[in-house]
Amino acid sequence: MAEADPGKEGKDFHLQTPVRSRPFFLKGANALDWGMQNRFAQIFNPASGRTVMLAIDHGYFQGPTTGLERIDINIVPLLPHCDALMVTRGILRSTIPSSFQRGVVLRATGGPSILKELSNEQIAVDLEDACRLNVAALAVQVFIGGEYETQSIHNLTRLVDLGNRYGIPVLAVTAVGKNMVRDARYFRLACRICAELGAQFVKTYYVTEGFDTVAASCPVPLVMAGGKKLPELDALTMAHNAVQDGAAGVDMGRNIFQSDAPAAMLQAVRKVVHDDMPPQQALEFYRSLREH
Repeated sequence: MAEADPGKEGKDFHLQTPVRSRPFFLKGANALDWGMQNRFAQIFNPASGRTVMLAIDHGYFQGPTTGLERIDINIVPLLPHCDALMVTRGILRSTIPSSFQRGVVLRATGGPSILKELSNEQIAVDLEDACRLNVAALAVQVFIGGEYETQSIHNLTRLVDLGNRYGIPVLAVTAVGKNMVRDARYFRLACRICAELGAQFVKTYYVTEGFDTVAASCPVPLVMAGGKKLPELDALTMAHNAVQDGAAGVDMGRNIFQSDAPAAMLQAVRKVVHDDMPPQQALEFYRSLREH
């Protein structure tokens, strides 16, 4: 208990200055609780309003894919260059240093491997365990149009309810099946459904035609999925176009850890996302870092 301070009554109340009430910097997040907004600020850079997430959760259904054979060797050195890390709890506990202070987006659904029907996922993490891990968000795969569409949506709504109880935002990841058309119409449908059902942010793929309409029709932050490995200039161009069309950042995996120079590529993506650096200039920046 603080000691009493007799004769020291407060007097400087700034009566002529209205109390400041600043809106939160992310769209659709102004009414969220303080704790959820604080977790968002661990994922998104408050200065730019954007994020560069590093996705390394592929092993939850693919096993040790190329570039992720040794997380301790290939990924841990990259951690200082990302805003947030998308990861499973097994890798988080076993391999990621607890001194990592950026946002952790925890993969919270799973079940089938690449050998089975991928849409047949279930919730795979208890919320108390997520709290023990001090995560900034939970990620759930949503298969709009998939065989187990309703089940995946139930996974989303259940996690949203639990996340609201504990103050943890939920990232809905729109999954696209092999036989589905990847166009703006589909992604408008999928992203809007996820937001309508309570997801606080959404991750989806970029399309060259109409991505601005996908971002505009989604009332919560939209993060672009990196997808398959592309040549560096193509990946930087995709990231640049996505944020210029309204995305609040990117979540890249294979385009980072399968690059010839992952740390350089990650830093080049940061220049594109946070500083609006043109893709060709970002490629030259990447090459300069790679050579050194």
